[in-house]
Amino acid sequence: MTEKEYNECVNLYADNVFRFIVKNLKHEEDARDVVQTAFEKLWRNREEVIYEKSKSYLFTVAYNQMIDHIRKGSRVSLKEDFKDDVSIHHPKQNLKKILEHALSRLNETQRSLVMLKDYEGYSYEEIGKITGLSESQVKVYLHRARLQLKEYLVKMENLV
Repeated sequence: MTEKEYNECVNLYADNVFRFIVKNLKHEEDARDVVQTAFEKLWRNREEVIYEKSKSYLFTVAYNQMIDHIRKGSRVSLKEDFKDDVSIHHPKQNLKKILEHALSRLNETQRSLVMLKDYEGYSYEEIGKITGLSESQVKVYLHRARLQLKEYLVKMENLV
């Protein structure tokens, strides 16, 4: 990969990688660190990375960095200590927040799979390569995640 191709990767993929990571980590500064590390690794390994596969490489590296960051537990999340009682006064009350809350209830793997498939549009095969899961595992985990989301969102509709 040439320097010019690397710069194209930054221009083309930086926002997508950042959005994916920040949606999972829920913390912009941590997401920036993860993305920066992924692009740094791409730069260091640019001789071995084929330009056409750079997007997959970036998402794989960023995903692994994100998992490492979560495992280190550098940030304490107190959300689990609170009850999930949510009251909605207006049917159109910020649906984005409701969906984000529903996504936050999933475990890190499920949330990542939903984001990669439904938000970023990757195929099952590509997601498998990024996450290190088999294609069938991706399908099963994604199906279970969607069922959990559906169950939660149906309950939310009953509150309206």
